[in-house]
Amino acid sequence: MSEDRAIPDGLAADALSGHPLFVRLAGIGQRVRQADRDHPWVLDAAVVAVVVLMFCLPDLFPFAGRDEPAHEHRIVFARPPLPAMLAFQAGLVLPLLWRRRRPTEALAAIMAVFVLQWSLGVALRADAALLVALYSLALHGRLRHLAWSCAVMVGAMALVAVQVSGGGLPVGDALFFLVSAATAAVALGIAVRIRRAQLAGLRERAARLEIERDQRSRLAAATERTRVAREMHDIIGHNLSVIVTLADGGAYAAQTSPDRGREALQLIGETSRQALGELRRMLGVLRDQGDQAAEFNPQPGIADLDALCARIRAAGPQVLYTVGGDVDQLDRGVQLMAYRIVQEALTNSLKHAGAGTRAHVTLTADTARLRVRVRDSGPPGADPGPVRPAGEGHGLAGMRERAALYRGTVTAGPGPGAGWTVEAVLDLTPEPTGGPT
Repeated sequence: MSEDRAIPDGLAADALSGHPLFVRLAGIGQRVRQADRDHPWVLDAAVVAVVVLMFCLPDLFPFAGRDEPAHEHRIVFARPPLPAMLAFQAGLVLPLLWRRRRPTEALAAIMAVFVLQWSLGVALRADAALLVALYSLALHGRLRHLAWSCAVMVGAMALVAVQVSGGGLPVGDALFFLVSAATAAVALGIAVRIRRAQLAGLRERAARLEIERDQRSRLAAATERTRVAREMHDIIGHNLSVIVTLADGGAYAAQTSPDRGREALQLIGETSRQALGELRRMLGVLRDQGDQAAEFNPQPGIADLDALCARIRAAGPQVLYTVGGDVDQLDRGVQLMAYRIVQEALTNSLKHAGAGTRAHVTLTADTARLRVRVRDSGPPGADPGPVRPAGEGHGLAGMRERAALYRGTVTAGPGPGAGWTVEAVLDLTPEPTGGPT
């Protein structure tokens, strides 16, 4: 196998597209397209000028005394007077000025002049404008117009083939040459049109992917902000509620029982240090650590509920905590969810029912689900009925979002008497993995 065959096609194409010549040509093409967008008539006028220089001026040379001997031509065509020739050339070339804006009309005008010219037995080099118009129709026009335009073109080519057959050239050969030229013009226009459509599709897809990337980034940022806000609400809301209640109780106890006031201050310090540690852990996750490995403390779990209930008791409420089932073997994520739900429910009980309420925390686990229930008795001496505000706060919404991660539900509402009950059910069954692929 030769070395040329061993080169992959993709690498060869990349090497070709990266060649300085192709890069320079691509730059020139980009500048031409930009200039065409700014001044579209300039390119159309340039095309007309090129056609005039290449095909119109050579037909005018014989009138300057450069007629060639007649015996060199096997096919002899009539030469019209100079004004008629200029009129034919203008009719063939000038419609190219609107070949991109009105391609069908431009081709029809050139076709009419072409048929009239050949019906009079006149042959001009400017007839090449018909191929330019046909190319423009294939590139810019409607494809349904292209079909009948090609049919009319074949009829015109047949007229030309009959005219040239008088000089000894077979009609079939002349028609084959003319139809091949027209087919090449149409094929080139369609190829360029397909290429432009592909490039437009790629640009549109790139723009759409960029929009989707920005949307995913914003969605991820919003999700992260929601998660951080929920964690901060759990940390700050709970601990500040406990600290405020302990501070109020300590200020009252300082006058009657200094030992109780000193104990309240110690509990405030412990609660504050715990809150500060949780905040540092949260901020440490958000901060870019570089190459340094961050030290993470374990997230709270069900084993920490005893300490949580003790802090709430220190603030005044009576808390009864009961557990059913093997909750210590639950997944760490489930334990964190249960801890946060109990923390939020007890914080709301302390905030709304006061330090004199009684709360009962119950956790029951089996193989299918974990049930978390927090029920308080409401403020002492309160009338039966709801003791919570009518609106739904961020805490309850956060609990429902946490439970939804484990296909669970959270309900909250008035309990027996003047109390309030929060109950969450978390699904512990594994998620279905789907059928075989």
